[in-house]
Amino acid sequence: MPLTMIKTVEWTPEGVRMIDQRLLPTEEKYLMFRSCEEVADAIKQMIVRGAPAIGVSAAMGLALGLQQAVATTVIDLQDDFNYMCDVMAATRPTAVNLFWAIERMREAFRRAAAETQDVEEIKQRLVDEAQAIFKEDIEANRALGRFGGELLPDGATVLTHCNAGALATAGDYGTALGVIRGARDAGKRIAVIADETRPFLQGARLTAWELHKDEIPVTLITDNMAGHVMKQGKVDAVVVGADRIAANGDTANKIGTYMVAVLAKQHDIPFYVAAPISTIDLSIPDGAHIPIEERDTREVTHIREQRLAPEGIEVHNPAFDVTPNELVAAIITDKGVARAPYTSSLRRLFEQTGRAEEQTA
Repeated sequence: MPLTMIKTVEWTPEGVRMIDQRLLPTEEKYLMFRSCEEVADAIKQMIVRGAPAIGVSAAMGLALGLQQAVATTVIDLQDDFNYMCDVMAATRPTAVNLFWAIERMREAFRRAAAETQDVEEIKQRLVDEAQAIFKEDIEANRALGRFGGELLPDGATVLTHCNAGALATAGDYGTALGVIRGARDAGKRIAVIADETRPFLQGARLTAWELHKDEIPVTLITDNMAGHVMKQGKVDAVVVGADRIAANGDTANKIGTYMVAVLAKQHDIPFYVAAPISTIDLSIPDGAHIPIEERDTREVTHIREQRLAPEGIEVHNPAFDVTPNELVAAIITDKGVARAPYTSSLRRLFEQTGRAEEQTA
């Protein structure tokens, strides 16, 4: 099946349809979620993952929940909607796209309620807003891919960590893998080295699967091989995604990203971060203010049902780490490429969209 036929998340008349990313690459299974609570649980259980995909899924989950609400007045509908937003916000704390999408849906509700008291019309407007977020994400990733593709030389080998491809977004292109696809679509020869990305193995299971389907040459390595392949001169650039970028350019991404960035700096290899504007959080000054999700220890001690570690030991499982801005060569967005000093360059990108004041209000 061509990659473009695989839809990460999709709105349907029956509910929100997602591919179960926990089962990839051995099984391609689509699940239907029929309530806001079911969509929230799918986010929490990592059936869907990746910051942009989480945002799109959250918006669709809220629209779905509102469609099912039995409220007959706008005031009662508002109470139901506020509860749904709280449920959705409690799923995963690090990915800012989640909270961006919730706030955008809140604003859509406020606008609709100010213009009409027709409950059914308000519900439809929220469905339209969720579908707009979906379409905009695909467009943003294609724009990001074009900007980022220009930074990669013909014949480059790119190392990436985790999965920031079509599966981490609304589908189709991706962020970090969008840069790679953008370079390929510009006629450049690009190969990829994919870190396996313990403990959830997004690189081994998802990135390698996507690239292989897309006929982009990919070599899988374990995480502790990254420094070795860099020292051997086999890496020309590193491109990763992001779950939240602070105002100063500090970047939270999948655990292990910081280690890769330090190695890239040591070997004079450019380290690029690729993310849509919606992943940048101007409301926080630096990475120290980014909440880091701590996940179930079983993800470390087991691979699926197979236990790897002895019982009774202490386990630490932070899902993300923060890469300091001084290790980042550029941040590639759908509005252009930002370089240091990021405090000013990221704000300029927001000012182009008219959203800088909204983020810092």
